[in-house]
Amino acid sequence: MTPARGRLLPVRRAPDTTTWRGLAGRRHVTPGRRRRGRRRVDGGSVSIEVAILAPAFLALIVLAGVAGRTAVADETIEAVAHDAARAASISRTADAARAAAEEAVRTGLRWRGLSCVEPPVPVLSGTVNGSPTSLDNAFASGLGTDAAVVVTVSCDVDLRDLWLPQLAPMPASTTVEATFVSPLDRYRARGAP
Repeated sequence: MTPARGRLLPVRRAPDTTTWRGLAGRRHVTPGRRRRGRRRVDGGSVSIEVAILAPAFLALIVLAGVAGRTAVADETIEAVAHDAARAASISRTADAARAAAEEAVRTGLRWRGLSCVEPPVPVLSGTVNGSPTSLDNAFASGLGTDAAVVVTVSCDVDLRDLWLPQLAPMPASTTVEATFVSPLDRYRARGAP
């Protein structure tokens, strides 16, 4: 006798067990547990896992965006501070150095595409023979004196477009700052304002 398609026929082996023979082969079943249909033990747990993990995953993506934006802004501010210090150090007067540094900051930020919450204003100071001093004193130092221009640029990077309501303690901006020192030419004439 050939079994009907999809039906299982019992075959007795031992008094306490039954082996079912069907198209898929033999299956061993204990007498009290006849197979009537599969029960899913994990029914609906995937939805719960997604509901729990989705906010954490979104927070991780936002954290990566904040870290990336901060890293790019830090690199840009470093480059802008370098450019501003170099532009100030090749000027002949302190006033010309201030104007050149401000222009270098504006141009560098525009060229690199970084927008700060407020336009940064470079803070300029100087050193004479390794001692900190004002920018005016650095330019007033005599020929042959070791003098340098110190430029500090600070930028508040806007993070509001990365903000999520679930991340309420996240700040709206982060401050990135860079300082660069560029020496004045020892043998080039320079004057006070």
